[in-house]
Amino acid sequence: MPFRLLIPLGLLCALLPLHHGAPGPDGTAPDPAHYRERVKAMFYHAYDSYLENAFPYDELRPLTCDGHDTWGSFSLTLIDALDTLLILGNISEFQRVVEVLQDNVDFDIDVNASVFETNIRVVGGLLSAHLLSKKAGVEVEAGWPCSGPLLRMAEEAARKLLPAFQTPTGMPYGTVNLLHGVNPGETPVTCTAGIGTFIVEFATLSSLTGDPVFEDVARVALMRLWESRSDIGLVGNHIDVLTGKWVAQDAGIGAGVDSYFEYLVKGAILLQDKKLMAMFLEYNKAIRNYTHFDDWYLWVQMYKGTVSMPVFQSLEAYWPGLQSLIGDIDNAMRTFLNYYTVWKQFGGLPEFYNIPQGYTVEKREGYPLRPELIESAMYLYRATGDPTLLELGRDAVESIEKISKVECGFATIKDLRDHKLDNRMESFFLAETVKYLYLLFDPTNFIHNNGSTFDAVITPYGECVLGAGGYIFNTEAHPIDPAALHCCRRLKEEQWEVEDLMREFYSLKRRSRFQKKTMRSGPWEPPAGPGTLSSPENHDQAKEKQPAKQKTPLLSCPSQPFTSKLALLGQVFLDSS
Repeated sequence: MPFRLLIPLGLLCALLPLHHGAPGPDGTAPDPAHYRERVKAMFYHAYDSYLENAFPYDELRPLTCDGHDTWGSFSLTLIDALDTLLILGNISEFQRVVEVLQDNVDFDIDVNASVFETNIRVVGGLLSAHLLSKKAGVEVEAGWPCSGPLLRMAEEAARKLLPAFQTPTGMPYGTVNLLHGVNPGETPVTCTAGIGTFIVEFATLSSLTGDPVFEDVARVALMRLWESRSDIGLVGNHIDVLTGKWVAQDAGIGAGVDSYFEYLVKGAILLQDKKLMAMFLEYNKAIRNYTHFDDWYLWVQMYKGTVSMPVFQSLEAYWPGLQSLIGDIDNAMRTFLNYYTVWKQFGGLPEFYNIPQGYTVEKREGYPLRPELIESAMYLYRATGDPTLLELGRDAVESIEKISKVECGFATIKDLRDHKLDNRMESFFLAETVKYLYLLFDPTNFIHNNGSTFDAVITPYGECVLGAGGYIFNTEAHPIDPAALHCCRRLKEEQWEVEDLMREFYSLKRRSRFQKKTMRSGPWEPPAGPGTLSSPENHDQAKEKQPAKQKTPLLSCPSQPFTSKLALLGQVFLDSS
């Protein structure tokens, strides 16, 4: 007998009082200009509170107006918020923060860091900011986007993660010590997303630096997961990276798995890779066959397809946006509307929602200001123009401001039933939630460019077109310009030959200008410094001066930590605490 959901009818929506001047729920679409300014004000309330009370710590604690390190002591909120500053139009602050990060962030520290989180937040944030630097008026060095200080920082951070991939399977550990490497005795159990969420950042890094190692390890990890799927085409949510054996066998689209599917699609688009898209489409068939019920997605046993958890997780709300990227708009909208009913029931998305019962799951009633439903609304609004999607944006602004806003920023909602708050503001609030809200209400933002405008830049390899649109957001909402991946692709030998030719060209050009200006004769040499194109010899000397790169492996998926006991027994959750 097929499993059927009993969806409770008449979910009550506690309407929040609307801000003065905001369009009401009377059928009229929310005014984008009004909410754009509201979102911008939200950003600066949170951002200024972080700078005043928490910097240089990773994140703000808004209830006590201080800061704490959470993911590695990187001033993480500053990195995560950097490209949001430019999207909001704040060029001067973007430029200031670039200088601050160069002066203050150090990856040679004795800290155990999540491989997954460091990649999506730090490597992704630095790569995005690097590629947006010229648009933000930063004086870029010769050879950009194939060189630059933020790119070098991203590469340094990524190299700290590479030892995690040195396993028999090629699938990475979850955690790495940035100074000493993988700790002895580190658990080999890693979540699926922690293995399959590297191709966007690492392929971009390989393309810009010319070092294939990053893309290579990301592809191997993706392929090992693909080869580990069950006979019915599903993957579980935790696997032993040493043996390749599944430890947690619940299959779904949410916590522990989510961004693996996301990166197959985004990696396929970014790299124009048909194989990655074919892999996702095969998964999509299995997902629809075994986990899809009445436009919800449940958790099932990966080998049998039997339902283990009839639960909706807030992290699953990215799925309609992903569906829109493959053109499946009708299914995306139906699923989005289901998720939206949950938002309207609580004024946010609880971490876990029991679908048959129509209510939250014990110990998972909170809403840490996650972006996923807003992200899907942004994608779907770009695809359809449906005003219902703007209404979600309006409801999100009203809910977050009413429930979460405090004197020092915005606090995680510990319990949506009684609006109790928790003393944390995660960096993704500024990286993702606010960014997607702003882009939802800003249809003319440069991120939405349709190719009608672009910038042409000269690289050591010829002319390169950037800023034409088609940005690919990593899973932390850091936009990557896909055109940039084609700006720097040359063998090192070719690169040096071209750099020598360009050095000679610019030397002659500058000499001519100098002679015309001074009317003096004599030899002229280009000044040494960061603006000088390097020869192979200088390149080697620079490499020798760089500090040795520590390599290590480890990972955790703390945003939604499944335990192996939970997943094996099919229970909703068992906390160790």
